Amino acid sequence: MRILVIEDDKDLNRQLVTALGDGGYAVDHAFDGEEGYFLGETEPYDVVILDLGLPKMDGISILEQWRRAERTMPVIILTARDRWSEKVAGMDAGADDYIAKPFHMEELLARVRAQVRRAAGHAKSEIECGNVRLDTKSARVTSDGQQVKLTSHEYRLLAYLMHHQGRVVSRTELVEHLYEQDFDRDSNTIEVFIGRLRKKLPPELIETVRGLGYRMHDGSDAA
Repeated sequence: MRILVIEDDKDLNRQLVTALGDGGYAVDHAFDGEEGYFLGETEPYDVVILDLGLPKMDGISILEQWRRAERTMPVIILTARDRWSEKVAGMDAGADDYIAKPFHMEELLARVRAQVRRAAGHAKSEIECGNVRLDTKSARVTSDGQQVKLTSHEYRLLAYLMHHQGRVVSRTELVEHLYEQDFDRDSNTIEVFIGRLRKKLPPELIETVRGLGYRMHDGSDAA
């Protein structure tokens, strides 16, 4: 999953990027509204974390323009604790959630996980596919009840396929949602990680749909 952080406080921006990266997400970040707006307008993100008080372009204007352009990615706004009017304005502009500063990082991570699940149509923190279970809260994967050890990139790939199980996901979509903006998108790492996952999980769970991409079976047709 790929996250965009738009926050002008450099210390908080760095803390958010580090925590989200440690949580298994690919993270892009911006320090001002113009750069953040451009990234959100041109790149696909699974969640955006948007501060409202930004230089060059404020968060409300960014959000309103994204929504007018039918950019539908979930947006969590950051607000000052005593500025209830900011929360109202943000939600009216199209925000999906908000969190007031100062906040505990674990709460923000929980809100991010909830938005990712909701966007993919999952209500629970645990996602099952055949005998494989992924706990989004702990980033723990089990197969037939046994824990599967994955690298961070293997986990990102598996998590995206499991969130979108049952449909074909193209290689381009995977690259766009699993890697930061400066990733070498001409590399063959997706194929490499698919091969590694097939060695660690029941190999029939991830199907190659020739010419189109990959599909993770939802369990009903993964015999």
